[in-house]
Amino acid sequence: MAPRFRPLSPHLQVYRFTLTMAMSIIHRITGIANYAGTLLLVAWLAAAALGEGPLGVVNAFFGHWLGQLILFGYTWSLFHHMLGGIRHFIWDFGKALDPVGRELIVRLHLATSIGLTLAAWAIFVWFK
Repeated sequence: MAPRFRPLSPHLQVYRFTLTMAMSIIHRITGIANYAGTLLLVAWLAAAALGEGPLGVVNAFFGHWLGQLILFGYTWSLFHHMLGGIRHFIWDFGKALDPVGRELIVRLHLATSIGLTLAAWAIFVWFK
């Protein structure tokens, strides 16, 4: 019996990296980041339930520049992941699946997630 030649599955070197591929990866990362961010929210709620001492410690951390950066990233992660779900919902209806539509919806997704994050922080944090 002669060995049969079987084609190999395409590898990353075969594909041209696109913005849609990057957004797929980022969507998975933001899903994981949302778990971590939700733990921060639980820590804040637990500190509030425990009293002013623990709440002051948590608020001091969230008031520090590093805590603010983490909260900003969490806010963006929430918006980005939510909009990614909406994008997939649109694709489930068979809309924007052509190359131009995919590129447009992904660019809108990214721009809107950044815009919503900046708007939320401008309204609720920076201009209070």
